[in-house]
Amino acid sequence: MILLGSTGSIGVNTLEVAKKFDIDVEVLVAGKNIKLLNEQIKSHMPKVVVVADEEDISKVNHSNVYAGQENILKVIEDSSSELVVNALVGFLGLRPTLTSLSAGKKIALANKESLVACGNFIDTSKIQPIDSEHFGLWYLMQDRPISKMIITASGGAFRDWDIDKLKNATLADTQKHPNWSMGQKITIDSATMVNKMFELLEARWLFGEGKNGVMEFDAIIETKSLIHALIDFKDGSTTAHFAHANMQLPIAYALDKKMNENILGHVDLLEVANLEFRKIEKNRYPVWEIKEDLLKNPNMGVVINAANEVAIEKFINKEIGFMDISKTIIEAYERYSHMPKSVEDVFEIDAEVRKSI
Repeated sequence: MILLGSTGSIGVNTLEVAKKFDIDVEVLVAGKNIKLLNEQIKSHMPKVVVVADEEDISKVNHSNVYAGQENILKVIEDSSSELVVNALVGFLGLRPTLTSLSAGKKIALANKESLVACGNFIDTSKIQPIDSEHFGLWYLMQDRPISKMIITASGGAFRDWDIDKLKNATLADTQKHPNWSMGQKITIDSATMVNKMFELLEARWLFGEGKNGVMEFDAIIETKSLIHALIDFKDGSTTAHFAHANMQLPIAYALDKKMNENILGHVDLLEVANLEFRKIEKNRYPVWEIKEDLLKNPNMGVVINAANEVAIEKFINKEIGFMDISKTIIEAYERYSHMPKSVEDVFEIDAEVRKSI
């Protein structure tokens, strides 16, 4: 397989599963964590390695190293691997997704932005999602009419904060996730609830009208992150997917659909004792104001993604406050009304939105 984003948490878990299933890793693509990359090279002996910056090539313990996005795309096209695991963060993960599909490869997708920004122009039949929420929905689906699909949220770093204090939240505050440790951007996205907006859009493209006929999608907070997805069937019954929060389970199914192996220990409900569910409130998560309209106009995902990436960068640089991230996204969403009609439009609108913020 080709692994894009090998040194992130999903990449690390993917390599654990690859080792378990004895899957060859042909290509490793990584960012700046060269120390970890060198350990991965020693363990998995890829044929090709690609890093983000040319200046890091000499630090990589491999004879076949390239740098930059153009080389990522070339390596995908030249590779004999049939599977690409895309765990890159942000809009820069879109071109590798499109290139992989053009090359006839199957994609295990963790790069949310690919579907959020460009879902209308992507053949989702070639995609196996490895977000735990979409995996949960996929796992629960049966040949029965579905009324609604529901995913869960942890609530992020500020789910228990006094709302009046949110405007003073710092970058360090956003990283104190109540349930686990993730990368910087996704932890901020969890705190704003943008992450869950993205996942609802992904669910819409993966399971929505025209594929399984599902028209309604929603999210709720489940504070222990043991339930990842629920499905309301038209007959009035609801099923839920329980599992410990561990990315290796969805990754394992993406790498081996038969999956006869034990990956996780079961959730002991007696040990859990109780679960707490909360509504996602707009005063705590202002971006939720546009959720319903966005799901009706999913092509606008490119706008909210671009606005979010720029706003996060400004927040990190202390140019805006935490609550201004959602404000920036909503303003961009309300300002732009033209939707992309092609892949080229997606890239043009993305650039246009970024320039305007």
